Amino acid sequence: MKKLIIVVALLMFIFSCKNEKTLSPESKTEDAKVESTNEEEEVATLVEIEPINDAILEQGIIYEANIRQYSSEGTFNAFTKDIPELKQLGVKIIWLMPVFPISQTKRKATGGEFASLIKDEAKRKKMLGSYYAISDFTKINPEFGTISDFRALVNEAHKNGMYVILDWVANHTGWDHEWLKSHQDYYTHNDQGDIIHPEETDWTDVADLNYDNKEMRKTMIADMSYWITEEGIDGFRCDVAGSVPIDFWQEAIPQLRSKKDIFMLAEAWEPELLKANLFDMAYAWDGHHLLNDMAKEEKSLKDWDTYATKVVSDYEKDDILMNFVTNHDENSWNGTIQERMGDASELMTVFSYIIPGMPLIYSGQEYNLNHRLKFFEKDSIPKEKGNMWNVLEKLGALKNKNVALNGGKQSASYLIFETDNENVLKYIRSKDGKKIIFIANFSSEPQTFKMTDEGIFLDYMANKDILFNNEGVTLASWAYKILIDL
Repeated sequence: MKKLIIVVALLMFIFSCKNEKTLSPESKTEDAKVESTNEEEEVATLVEIEPINDAILEQGIIYEANIRQYSSEGTFNAFTKDIPELKQLGVKIIWLMPVFPISQTKRKATGGEFASLIKDEAKRKKMLGSYYAISDFTKINPEFGTISDFRALVNEAHKNGMYVILDWVANHTGWDHEWLKSHQDYYTHNDQGDIIHPEETDWTDVADLNYDNKEMRKTMIADMSYWITEEGIDGFRCDVAGSVPIDFWQEAIPQLRSKKDIFMLAEAWEPELLKANLFDMAYAWDGHHLLNDMAKEEKSLKDWDTYATKVVSDYEKDDILMNFVTNHDENSWNGTIQERMGDASELMTVFSYIIPGMPLIYSGQEYNLNHRLKFFEKDSIPKEKGNMWNVLEKLGALKNKNVALNGGKQSASYLIFETDNENVLKYIRSKDGKKIIFIANFSSEPQTFKMTDEGIFLDYMANKDILFNNEGVTLASWAYKILIDL
């Protein structure tokens, strides 16, 4: 009997060694960082992908994944199975909204109050809090699944030629973060010695980090590095990047890039964040607000011309801006695309692909999402393919394959032509002998203008040839055409 027990024990030891939770020799010292479940998890081998390169940036489309609301399950696994679908839309980069555990302390509820103040227990439990009130930068939110589920998502993306970037919140933490117990000096204090939330905001569910503390900076960089070296992610979208001292990014980003070729997106507009190989891309906030105003006919094509001129002046030639008609903040707080843009919604979406830069798709946009997703509790997007799916699929194919829409560090040129109608835009993109002509009516009334180009063109969206003879052309309200030389 003793011999049998020894044999069984030996076999169990051998089996446990085969299933050791290790990705690399270095990760053996990081065991505590992946304890997202009490169950023993088998670790899949990370799927390698070629380093992110200029071609990806030129032809890329970025997708913002709101895991909680993407599916009725609200899990990594539910999103992962749809990654091949996103490939059909030409997506090259998947940006995951924060995947980390959310603090219980000062957790916010719909309406902005603290969930702890809700007396109805059933209602209180529905309040899941903000993704941006993080309690641990090195663990996975159990709401979404396990670390193995996360790795499977990254692997599936890599298999489909897509890169995964994490939403990183460097400006603050939730009130449950371990640092608040062990390193209160990592935080900003008021004159009374109390830790405070970020000044001039209503973000009372988070504690402001103190970037004068050098040790905090080192720890932050180490936590970011973990996701690159151990979990195989491909970069970061950095929340309110302009509120974090630029010298931190100057310290952190070179260290991160030394480990892997990564993609860095700043939720900011400041041109200095794009200099000296810091961030690869920033938000086109001014362009976004202008598109909203143009859809309401409060601003005109002359205003767009002024904006385009300012972009050339403010940014360097190889800077990239992210163009968007919606994102998680805009949808939840400022309204759906339909609310903000109405009948101009499709035109403004298409225009965000035509102009230089990288277009964004936000979860649900591809399914004609037309309601404001709840921010602090569970919601869900529709999953029926309709007109917008077809539009984005066609635009994705054009963006991926036609160099005339290159929008990265070697962007295609553009020319804005005045027509004889102030409401009609003629916009030409060209590169390496390829040319795309975009004509559009930026008004709520039909408009006629003289099309000076002559010849036969491919009407790309309709997939049919069209003849122009230097004569008048009428476009319906908010109508457009993408024309390709034959």
